[in-house]
Amino acid sequence: MAISAIVTDIEGTTTSLSFVKDILFPYAYDRMEAFLLRYHERADVAAQIREVEKIAGQEMNPGKTIALLKQWIEEDKKIAPLKTLQGMMWEEGYKNGDFKGHLYEDAAEVLKRWHHQNIALYVYSSGSVQAQKLLFAHTEWGDMTQLFKGYFDTAVGGKKEPVSYQHILASIDKPAAEVLFLSDVTEELDAAEQAGMCTLQVVRDEPVAGSTHPYVSDFYAIKPEHY
Repeated sequence: MAISAIVTDIEGTTTSLSFVKDILFPYAYDRMEAFLLRYHERADVAAQIREVEKIAGQEMNPGKTIALLKQWIEEDKKIAPLKTLQGMMWEEGYKNGDFKGHLYEDAAEVLKRWHHQNIALYVYSSGSVQAQKLLFAHTEWGDMTQLFKGYFDTAVGGKKEPVSYQHILASIDKPAAEVLFLSDVTEELDAAEQAGMCTLQVVRDEPVAGSTHPYVSDFYAIKPEHY
C-alpha cells in the first residue's frame, strides 16, 4: 500500500528542540506571574486555575498556583492546564512579534510538496493543539496551518502508548499500513509501530543508539512513495 497520510511530531522533527526549550518555555515561565495576576478573573484563565487546584487536590492562593505552574515547567510536565495557559501566553508572544514559530526549511518545503501531492497531513505533539496551531500559523515561511487536516495532543493519550496511535487511526479513518509517523523519539515510534503504522525516525544530530527504526537526517530524504 502507498502512504496516504503522514503524522508528524513537532519538537526535534519539524522544529528545533532549542526553540521550545530555550524560547517558548522561558517566555511562559517569565510571564506566568504577571499573566495570572492580570487575567485570573477572565473566564478561560479561571477555568484553568480551577483545573490546577483539582490536580493539586486543594484550594490555592495565587502565589501557590504560580509557584506550582513554574515547578511544572521546570519539570517539563505534560499537564493539560499548564499547556493551555502556556498556549495563551505564547499567543500573545506571537501576536506581539516577540518570536516566530521555528520550522526547518526542509520541513517547510516538503510538507508543502506532500500537501500538493494530496497526502493527508496531521500533527501529533505533547504541546496543546492550540500551541501547535500557533506555531505553524506564525513561521518565517508564513502560515502553514492550511497544510494540515488535523492536530492531536495528549488528549488522545500519551505519545509512548500504542493506544494513542490507535485513537488517531480511528479519527483519521486510514488503514494503519498507509500511515507514516515521523518522530525523533524511539519510544514514540515503537508505540506507533505497535499500532501498525509505518515509522521513520528524523535524526537531526547523531543516530539514536538501540533504535530499530529507519532514519533520515531531514525531510528531503523522506520518500513516501517507497513504502
